[in-house]
Amino acid sequence: MFYAGLIIDYLKNYMKTRMEYRSDFWIEVLSDLLFNGLNLFFILVVFQHTKAIGDWNEQQILFIYGYFMVPYGIFITFFNLWGFSERYIVKGEMDRILTRPAYNLVQLMLENMDPSSLFSALTGFLIMVYSWSHLGLDLTWYDPFVFVLLVAGSIMIYGGVYIFFTSLSFFSDSPTGILPLLWNLQNYGRYPVTIYNKLISLLLTWVLPFGFVGFYPAAYFLDRENWGMFALLTPVVGAVFLTIALLIWNFGVKRYRGAGS
Repeated sequence: MFYAGLIIDYLKNYMKTRMEYRSDFWIEVLSDLLFNGLNLFFILVVFQHTKAIGDWNEQQILFIYGYFMVPYGIFITFFNLWGFSERYIVKGEMDRILTRPAYNLVQLMLENMDPSSLFSALTGFLIMVYSWSHLGLDLTWYDPFVFVLLVAGSIMIYGGVYIFFTSLSFFSDSPTGILPLLWNLQNYGRYPVTIYNKLISLLLTWVLPFGFVGFYPAAYFLDRENWGMFALLTPVVGAVFLTIALLIWNFGVKRYRGAGS
């Protein structure tokens, strides 16, 4: 109840702040939608020149991209830690966070929330619905529950990977980190892993498992016979990576000694 109350309070403060500058809020939402629209446009242009990418047709690729956007939009809403090193380590704002009673990582997440990114998740879901209708996929009674479970697993993978690399800031004074590189690598997850060579497929499956934030869980609905059981590993992989990341984060926090003078 304590953390639920914090979430509500932070959301209220966020909306009060953003509604003071409503044009900026809607411009930010529009810019996010335009960015996602450009990615969608790129996929559509590609399929003007080919009927399939690997073994996957246009509607299947759109479905994978739509799924990719759902956990991504939710993740970016709550795990907006891009400027952590410069703001909280170099400038010393982590000292302020550690003097408060709530768990430090939760405070950071709430302090940097970006609810406007939820529009990206909504857009992704609508793309999935559109593709589903064209693919003629079967829908069982438990599919919505599996979908929620897979999305939760994908979000945990996002969180695990980004928290892990963000926590490395505790061991370095560099204001920039590896997050920009991860940003580019994660985009590989919105396409079928089978179109890449074996090395990249291995990387996207077990090292930086961005294959589980897009392709594998989406393939559960597209080709259950071949990918169904493997796709169900998504929440397991998410739990493992998030646990490891939290252990490294907590170790880094204990190592943190303040900004000094």
